[in-house]
Amino acid sequence: MARTGPASTARRTLLWLAALIIACTLAVGGGVLAGATTWAPKLGLDLEGGTQMILAPKVEGTSNIAAEQLDQAVSIIRQRVDGSGVSEAQISTEGGRNVVVSMPGKPTDEERNLIKASANMNFRPVIAATQAPTGAVPEAERTAADKLPVPTAAPLNASDPNWVDAALMKQFEATSCIAPLTERPTTSDANKPIVSCEPDTGFKYILGPVEVPGKWIKTASYGLQSGAQGATTNQWSVQLTLEKPQGADAFKTVTQRLYAKYLANPNDPQARFAIVLDDSIVSAPASQAVITDGQSSITGNFTEASAKALSDQLKFGSLPISFEIQSEVQISATLGLQQLEMGLLAGLIGLGLVVIYSLFQYRALGLVTIFSLVIAGVLTYLAIVLLGWAENYRLSLAGVAGIIVAIGQTADSFIVYFERVRDELRDGRGLVAAVENGWERAKRTILASKAVNVLASLVLYFVSVGSVKGFAFTLGLTAVADLIVVFMFTHPTLQLLARTKFFGEGHSFSGLDPKQLGAIPLYRGAGRFRTPEETAAVVKGKNVRAAGEAERRQTIAERRLAAKEAEMVGSKGAGAAKSESSASKESK
Repeated sequence: MARTGPASTARRTLLWLAALIIACTLAVGGGVLAGATTWAPKLGLDLEGGTQMILAPKVEGTSNIAAEQLDQAVSIIRQRVDGSGVSEAQISTEGGRNVVVSMPGKPTDEERNLIKASANMNFRPVIAATQAPTGAVPEAERTAADKLPVPTAAPLNASDPNWVDAALMKQFEATSCIAPLTERPTTSDANKPIVSCEPDTGFKYILGPVEVPGKWIKTASYGLQSGAQGATTNQWSVQLTLEKPQGADAFKTVTQRLYAKYLANPNDPQARFAIVLDDSIVSAPASQAVITDGQSSITGNFTEASAKALSDQLKFGSLPISFEIQSEVQISATLGLQQLEMGLLAGLIGLGLVVIYSLFQYRALGLVTIFSLVIAGVLTYLAIVLLGWAENYRLSLAGVAGIIVAIGQTADSFIVYFERVRDELRDGRGLVAAVENGWERAKRTILASKAVNVLASLVLYFVSVGSVKGFAFTLGLTAVADLIVVFMFTHPTLQLLARTKFFGEGHSFSGLDPKQLGAIPLYRGAGRFRTPEETAAVVKGKNVRAAGEAERRQTIAERRLAAKEAEMVGSKGAGAAKSESSASKESK
């Protein structure tokens, strides 16, 4: 039969904590061996330097860019960069005309292309499409001049084949969507048809004019598709929501027309709707329903990565103006190693003061605080390295400040717990019972304190920008690490130490000596119990400060109980005095 009890539970909890640390260490080690990450955390722009790109708006002639347009562009580019997993990026305007993007490290081609993709995203209906990757038609095989299409009437809608004239057909035949690709303009007239390629498939398209501009996209997300019975399938899809009423009404009109073509022939290219970014097709799904509420679901052979990429492009693809990268240079650290060293020195000084206070105040029990801080530091470090590997998280100087501030918050948890245990010892309980009772009282306070810390961190993270996000993130991360350490190391360790001779018998250097704490046992021996006067004496002498601190940390319920007990003691004293007075009168 398996042994149960606080001691065996404590051992199992410590083993789970060890397993967690080992698993995280092995994960980082595996990434290092695979060359995907390093043992050092990724550093932010202020500590490592990075790449600075200056984006110049593309305008016609001498047109000016409005400040509102530039601000909106900065906001969308920031969303794009943050959405790609890059943290601590700095995006600002320069001279009221250019946008400056500073990113830590060296951006990947994917990140660079994401920033370059600054043209408007639009929805265009498909007029014609190839069913296979298609290159340019050899000149000898191109359509003769007398057989080129001639529109017979004005186009009735954006899907009308009358948009295709001789010039457009010549462009279609001369365009290659497989290597070598034909250079095509990255911006075009929204009111005219275009020839475009779908890079992922190499298919070639003739697209009608823009019917739904990307600025009407409200939001986009991705996830596993639900079946007809509501069960989740293994197919990824992208959910799209359009602004009302313009976007939803326009989408309804388009899907009504395309869905009619889909019902007539599911393979009709004109039943498809192309999502176009920089005049390149991101996706061209068929319209399989009439969308009346502006909420559409795009399905296809998506993987999780491709669904996320399309979702990001839909969310962040619409810019009021387009840009071109004017310059791209490598920049050095803005603060440098010296500031990082000063920050680490400040952290070490704070940590040293906490260690000295713990050993002075709690003697050997302070060692539990030191080991708890070490484990909290190890967990935080491994989490930062793993997040840097998986989510490209980068540690900035503001993040270092968040970790330093967390040292004091972590120590506060131990102080609350230890003082509760000491209060229980002063009440005359044994150490084993004092640890359990003290934990039950301290646990509520610690959980409430950390919940406030995490909530404040979340609010600060979501309402702030730039390096302040780094401070909020590390503050929340260390609060979670503190909870893990207190619940999985500090309390189980104290449960086991309470059963040792050194702590259990109250050695004078243990920090839990009942005599030094002024404790008076409930049972005094020989049938005598502790009197109310002896309980009051506990708070005298050396225990005044500790009792005052304990009183300040009492909950409302504990204060009311203490007041009730004091009232009962007072009534007993008054009753005894009255009896003595009566006895005195009788003797007279």
